[in-house]
Amino acid sequence: MGEIMVKNIASLLILGVVAAVAYLMLWPVPIAPVAWDAPKNYGYTDQYAPNMALANLKTLSIGDQHGPEDVDGRLENGQWMIYASTQAGYILKINPRDNTHSIFSHTGGVALGLQFDATGNLIVADAHKGLLSLDGTTGEVTVLTDTTDDGSPILYADELDIAEDGKIYFSDASTKFGAKAAGSTMAGSLLELMEHGSTGRVLVYDPADGSTKIVAEHMSFPNGIAMCPDDTCILVAETGTYSIKRIWLKGIRAGTTETIVENLPGFPDNLNRGQDGRYWIGLTSPRSEALDKLAGKPFLRKIVQRLPASMRPKGQNYGFILAIDYNGKLLAQYQDPSGSYPLTTGASEIGDGWLYIGSLGATELGRKDISRESFK
Repeated sequence: MGEIMVKNIASLLILGVVAAVAYLMLWPVPIAPVAWDAPKNYGYTDQYAPNMALANLKTLSIGDQHGPEDVDGRLENGQWMIYASTQAGYILKINPRDNTHSIFSHTGGVALGLQFDATGNLIVADAHKGLLSLDGTTGEVTVLTDTTDDGSPILYADELDIAEDGKIYFSDASTKFGAKAAGSTMAGSLLELMEHGSTGRVLVYDPADGSTKIVAEHMSFPNGIAMCPDDTCILVAETGTYSIKRIWLKGIRAGTTETIVENLPGFPDNLNRGQDGRYWIGLTSPRSEALDKLAGKPFLRKIVQRLPASMRPKGQNYGFILAIDYNGKLLAQYQDPSGSYPLTTGASEIGDGWLYIGSLGATELGRKDISRESFK
């Protein structure tokens, strides 16, 4: 009896191992990984040497909201008012003087990048809804575009900037893994980065005729967008390649793309224009050693995708904000290795002398006084 029981247990164990192997090898996954060459990660060294300049941030309350992804501000009755998008789709209006806030609007989706246009409307890249315009007084939401002129849907509107002529340049981070279908913005981004299929693109919406055209495509999770001086080009944070691209819009180089910052030690997210020619970038998380090692091994990435979510590469809390000029020269870099202000998405330099720090997960809005900083 004992011998039969042992054999039965052994058989069950073998069947379990076979089933586990079959699952890891054959179970369908949503990604079709593409091999690529990840640059060697030198980490936080040389010009990116660690510091504590982002530690102990001052904060503003956002109530029961979380993830103040992007920030813009405007003068109202002589006082700077701060507007922040949140992961729940709310746009908050914050008075930094007395640290109070109110709900300005709700997009009905997931509000990410935002910026006021010349008429005072708040333009929002919403990961579920597309490109939106919010009335600057009432907060009423109007969908500007959710498809391109060729009829393809905008599945992951992410970040934006507005040119002097009113055209709105914005990123559609993935045309395969929409944020809504994936279940969250984070889930969609992880699928796109794990596949590395470069399905993202940069679009331009022209309010003059209502057109939505493709500026650049085949990008690996294009994210932050910022206009160059005189609107001659746009800077784009390409999260999946740890780089900042420059796409020329005018002149003899129009239509060409070049890399002005490469091999960043983390995943670049938002990219916002600051003052005096500065551009602020947030690194949401340090790079994943596992993801880099698997860059040239698409079959293994499929196996990793079949593992429980807790065992797959994911973001790490490490605060990191940097400033560059439009040629990519590093002007400043602020870090907090403790990650006490988590998943830093970017920074917005408002006219009141403060740098407001975005986040995917924070429950307050961080800010840093840079009124006495020297940028060279």
